[in-house]
Amino acid sequence: MKEVKVPTLPETNWSSKKNGKESTEIRPFSINVSQSVLDDLKFRLEHRRNYKEPLEHVAWTYGISTKYLNTVLDYWKDKYNWIERQALLNKYPQYITNIQGLDIHFYHVKPTNLPKNRNLKVLPLLMIHGWPGSVVEFQKIIPMLTKPWPTQDFVFEVIAPSLPGYGFSEGAVRPGMATAQMAVVFKNLMQRLGFEKFYIQGGDWGSLIVANLAALFPEKVTGLHSNMCNTLTPVSLFWSFVGTYFPFIVGVNEHYSRFFPLSTVLSNLIQESGYFHIQATKPDTIGAALASSPDGLAAYILEKFSTWTNPTYRDRDDGGLTEKYTLDELLDNIMIYWVTNSITTSVRLYAENFSTAYRALYIDRVPIKVPTGCAAFPHELLSQPESLLKERYTNIIHFNFIPRGGHFAAFEEPRLLADDIFSFVKKTENLKTKSG
Repeated sequence: MKEVKVPTLPETNWSSKKNGKESTEIRPFSINVSQSVLDDLKFRLEHRRNYKEPLEHVAWTYGISTKYLNTVLDYWKDKYNWIERQALLNKYPQYITNIQGLDIHFYHVKPTNLPKNRNLKVLPLLMIHGWPGSVVEFQKIIPMLTKPWPTQDFVFEVIAPSLPGYGFSEGAVRPGMATAQMAVVFKNLMQRLGFEKFYIQGGDWGSLIVANLAALFPEKVTGLHSNMCNTLTPVSLFWSFVGTYFPFIVGVNEHYSRFFPLSTVLSNLIQESGYFHIQATKPDTIGAALASSPDGLAAYILEKFSTWTNPTYRDRDDGGLTEKYTLDELLDNIMIYWVTNSITTSVRLYAENFSTAYRALYIDRVPIKVPTGCAAFPHELLSQPESLLKERYTNIIHFNFIPRGGHFAAFEEPRLLADDIFSFVKKTENLKTKSG
């Protein structure tokens, strides 16, 4: 297949203010939600409508169980303490800076109290979340990455931004901001912070953003780690079909059930992707419905944290929500969407990434040549064998089957993901040393 030319993307000003020089100021930020917003939220939760009872014995197979939804909403209304949770979300340093016209929010956490008797390297790591997540997903993994490990000679300085249009980052006012355009924004953010080269990590939309960042700006990327490596080209789909019947041809034997048969994989994707078609075609319609109702927003998002964590949870009356998360953690994430009124701007990313104009750029066909590490979690929505991934990720140096976990890796299994990031980076650093 002929190699696709790397497109040159303009550094678009995405704000309504097209004139005037962009401020380079980096402003300290802390979350501070007004009491009026909290009072309004409690009023809406107290005066929610009664829901229709779920059908008998269906658990979450028809979507969220309204019986369990009421349990969560009562907890949100009566026991969830936003003041305490807000303080926890403010424990890491946060900032806002203007990039291409948009105020971009990010955590910037540096390692502290490094031992003087160890010559530890501090490596910058850009971590990117996805939908329906937020920077809340990284709260548990940040300290694991920014504290020295006895077995490693390096530690990370973590930069974790909110995607444009998500949480406390402003959204674009005009069409066209897809994952590649977000990659440009984050490349510029890292340059603003003084990093000319850095590691990148992502899952969900974050996996596409970091892949595009590596494809467009390989000179900026030391290494790429993803917990959702994928390439959906006609060639990879063809070999996925072949692998269903002849797994040995694509190098899959003992892990066959993670990738095949293709019919099962596609059936699961169809079952779980109804939201995708809505958001890719009519994001503002679903946005209007969710932005007006905290219980509707919670139902829509919590269902994903059930079935995307483990598809068998749909057979449980509680959706398995508290197997990997606490209700406080799940509500922290929902609160980010609610208090910033960002659900509409967040789901627009689906429409932008699947627009005719964006697909015509063929950015997803541009090869990724930087050192790459892929963590394959068993309950990830879309997983592919290493042999197929190499069509795009041409320099995979680390491919690891993780024993447990699903789509929200940093949120569900922070220690397993941190272990894998350290392992990949150690390999990359060793290769750098050998190559001089």
